Amino acid sequence: MSSKRIFDVLVSLLGIILLIPLFLLVSICIMINSKGGVLYRQTRIGRNSAAFSLLKFRTMRIGADQTGELTIGFRDSRITPCGYFLRKYKIDELPQLFNILTGEMSFVGPRPEVSKYVNLYNLQQQRVLSVKPGITDWASITYINENQLLATSANPETFYIEQVIPDKIKQNLKYVDHHNLWIDMKIILLTIKNIVFNR
Repeated sequence: MSSKRIFDVLVSLLGIILLIPLFLLVSICIMINSKGGVLYRQTRIGRNSAAFSLLKFRTMRIGADQTGELTIGFRDSRITPCGYFLRKYKIDELPQLFNILTGEMSFVGPRPEVSKYVNLYNLQQQRVLSVKPGITDWASITYINENQLLATSANPETFYIEQVIPDKIKQNLKYVDHHNLWIDMKIILLTIKNIVFNR
């Protein structure tokens, strides 16, 4: 077992145990705030093009994903009142600790995309699928305000496909070619710093 996997298993397990009270509190908030389940599962493409169910706390109304994959702006009308807070502090991403524990994801690695966008990757871009996807990466730090950025575009999806995805992949390939546990720790710390202070 690699040092990266050992880190993922130990820290995700510890995180799940310590965050049980928060998970319960968030679950109650979601159930009171809107109809539907607590968790949202979305099929994403991971390492070696393997599909898996990415877990999040549900922040949108039931059926919201039928009107589009992208969230546009921080005040997307599909987001529940509780969901705004969960998204603001990335609390909705915490269930992915279970994805990490089961080995589908890592703490650090290219953010997994839905097949709709992965199918657009060229051969060079497909190299991002050679490593395990993660909760955060260099691109997550750069695009921490991605929803607001998309809201400034006349055609958010076209902008996402033509501008955002290529730039994200460029940064992800940098990680694929140059990564180790110390770089992972740097990315994790920068991510936490951005979440806390970039508000």
